[in-house]
Amino acid sequence: MNLPRIENIDVKGKRVFLRVDFNVPIENGVVTDTTRISKTLPTIELLINRWARLVIASHLGRPEGKVNPKYSMKPVYEKFKEIIKKEVVFSENVVGPEAVALSKQLNDGEVMLLENLRFHAEEEENSPDFAKKLSELADIYINDAFGAAHRAHASTEGITNYLPSYAGTLMYKEIEVLTSLITKPERPFVAIIGGAKVSSKLKILKNLFTKVNVMLIGGGMAYTFLKSRAVPVGASLVEKEFEVQAFQIIEKAGVAGIEFQLPVDHVIADAFSANAKSKTVDKMGILDGWMGMDIGPKTISNFEKVIKSAGTIFWNGPMGVFEMDKFSNGTVQIAKAIAKSSARSVVGGGDSIAAIAKAGVEDKITHISTGGGASLEFLEGKILPGVAALMKEK
Repeated sequence: MNLPRIENIDVKGKRVFLRVDFNVPIENGVVTDTTRISKTLPTIELLINRWARLVIASHLGRPEGKVNPKYSMKPVYEKFKEIIKKEVVFSENVVGPEAVALSKQLNDGEVMLLENLRFHAEEEENSPDFAKKLSELADIYINDAFGAAHRAHASTEGITNYLPSYAGTLMYKEIEVLTSLITKPERPFVAIIGGAKVSSKLKILKNLFTKVNVMLIGGGMAYTFLKSRAVPVGASLVEKEFEVQAFQIIEKAGVAGIEFQLPVDHVIADAFSANAKSKTVDKMGILDGWMGMDIGPKTISNFEKVIKSAGTIFWNGPMGVFEMDKFSNGTVQIAKAIAKSSARSVVGGGDSIAAIAKAGVEDKITHISTGGGASLEFLEGKILPGVAALMKEK
């Protein structure tokens, strides 16, 4: 994909509008995970070192188009200053005369961070008027927010109609890695797909049929597959309306020659609670009133064997109710198995990334994608609006 890149442009003395994904977790007014900030630092440092006048913008949470102190970028601003060890201007206004004036006061190599883009409903509406107002803050537009590239918003799509537009280093790397993942993977190519619902993963499962050699299925979605094969699942999460499609996916995998593995044992609980009674049972032993909460040791062992011999691995979605420590073992063990593997590994999705962090193996993964939804949609074969906008003729 021939994305226009920032390495090829002169930004000295130019105001650069840099769209980033600083949608980070905040607790009690403090940023608790700086991964998304850190991933964008190479682009930010490159622009500062080339004497750009940098205007950085991001969304945070879902304030629904209204000013809400709970979603203010100020805690991000404090953490960001600390990370880059540099003074940063904070603009309370996203658009308008005051924001424009601040952008024009920046000197070469200086940085300004805007308040939450989503304090304006026009951002998510992709309002042309709002996009034009954003463009007044800069001379050049750069998108480094791969995590928001699947949204056609004013700051990801609309603004490109008014400014010369380029991909940041993170955006370029994400597209490059995901493209090579589906066009030239080392074999065997193993997809590990988890999470709660089959419905949210149907498209990627179908699109990966032509790409992968093995599919390993875990998480709550596994119980819809098992139920479709008449395996007792007790009170486990099942999407009844997707049982037929789940059954068809298993059949199609067989026809396509794809090895399709479901859990053969489970950690079950008598309630959806961290304090519930729990035990391990084989796949035929989920009792009435009990629910599957994690993959069991036999399943972990089966999956580990496949992972060990893989050439390429793509992982999206936890293997169980990962947020409860009692039921996180399957997910953490899969993270460790991927880290030990010599395969080229790509991990996408918040819970999978959290598992990688919990297992302490971030440095053993080839690529951790910053865009859960965006990476899934890209692998589903969809054109991402934020990427397409960078490619169009200006």
